[in-house]
Amino acid sequence: MTPLEQFLTRAEALMARVEAVLPPAVPREPDWKRSFAFRWRRRAAGGGNYLQPVLHPSTIRLEDLMHVAAQKAAIEQNTRQFVRRRPANNVLLTGARGTGKSSLIKACLNQFADDGLRLIEVDKADLVDLPDIVDLVAARSERFIIFCDDLSFEEGEAGYKALKVALDGSVSTQSDNVLIYATSNRRHLMPERMSDNASYTAGEDGDLHPGETVEERISLSERFGLWLSFYPFRQDDYLSIVGHWLESFGCSEQQIEDARSEALRWALARGSRSGRVAWQFAKDYAGRLPDGARHA
Repeated sequence: MTPLEQFLTRAEALMARVEAVLPPAVPREPDWKRSFAFRWRRRAAGGGNYLQPVLHPSTIRLEDLMHVAAQKAAIEQNTRQFVRRRPANNVLLTGARGTGKSSLIKACLNQFADDGLRLIEVDKADLVDLPDIVDLVAARSERFIIFCDDLSFEEGEAGYKALKVALDGSVSTQSDNVLIYATSNRRHLMPERMSDNASYTAGEDGDLHPGETVEERISLSERFGLWLSFYPFRQDDYLSIVGHWLESFGCSEQQIEDARSEALRWALARGSRSGRVAWQFAKDYAGRLPDGARHA
């Protein structure tokens, strides 16, 4: 090792020891006027975490989401209670992929942004910062949804316990102006194994009380007050969603009718009849039409 490399190694070790004794950086105040949606960003050690305004948030509306009427009504009502400063629940949306779980949360934001609703998107790896995020917004007059998309955990992940405490388990009460909305393909957010169903685990290191282990795994999802389940769409539902998006792109009724068989082949190739697949097909089909062919 050269003298320069030795110096850099010792300098890095010294910086690590200094950072260990320094107080954590206080998140800086964001520019609340720039957007109604934000992302939580983490920097390298000592750099300070912060809320980044989303300058071009999704414009999807509740009217754009079809064949999820019951789920839409439930989350819309819960969000309306929240912005009106009435009791409301944290929400967990689970089920089939591409059926509108995340889009429904974004549409609620657009619906109630003028009423003071704000959204903070937090990655699973950053859930350990939830106390800092809540403290940052606790004194604000706006109402904040902390949005965790496509959430799932493996055993031992730090974010699991952080979210569990934030939902219902800290010595301090949850802030009145914060709710957590999360989506997941897993009902209980944790992997479920065949061994979980066994009442007894053989072997010297087997779990003496396997039932309690299972209870621990499902306890996180039970801390969400409102559960909304989403299911795969039927063929007619899928085609009607395709028609909705093609119409939004300016396609005529005849063009929408002509697209049906191709839309079904598109879904078959992807193994899914979901709202996401319908949106993707509509963009492809409308984009391939000759200039001036729409509204034919």
